[in-house]
Amino acid sequence: MSVINTEIKPFATTAFKDGEFVQVSDADVKGKWGVFFFYPADFTFVCPTELGDVADHYAEFQKMGVEIFAVSTDTHFTHKAWHDSSETIGKVKYFMLGDPTLAISRNFEVLREDQGLANRGTFIVDPQGVIQAVEITAEGIGRDAKELLRKVKAAQYVAAHPGEVCPAKWEEGASTLKPSFDLVGKI
Repeated sequence: MSVINTEIKPFATTAFKDGEFVQVSDADVKGKWGVFFFYPADFTFVCPTELGDVADHYAEFQKMGVEIFAVSTDTHFTHKAWHDSSETIGKVKYFMLGDPTLAISRNFEVLREDQGLANRGTFIVDPQGVIQAVEITAEGIGRDAKELLRKVKAAQYVAAHPGEVCPAKWEEGASTLKPSFDLVGKI
């Protein structure tokens, strides 16, 4: 995608978080790791399973210094109603950003213009506001919070260790690679 390694675009919106409506902008993301977790709509079917999975792992993300920003084109009022009526969504403690103007979904290039809904898109953003990883899935394919945690750990490791890269299936504590002339053709 064209957004990889680009800085997130300015935005401002109202979110529902921990029983309150709060203002959130791109400035609130800078200085920490963030995950933008786009989904099509509240009160649907795959979406609550994904948001619930992320909620179950939210404390782990927080320990890593990562904030979660779930985003759909619904309003913050709809997020509150869903939170209050669904046991699964009731577990969500992270930001649920409203995007009724569709601006944030357009900024991240996940908007289905003909439907006014966001695709399932996951973006790992570094403390400088630069997108380091992107995953887009089709409507019926749910994502896995454990795999997202692994990807965030890899992104954080690479950021902290210039010159090293994380190979396939890399897990925290495993060996990394140091690309060099001598490594060409040896893997």
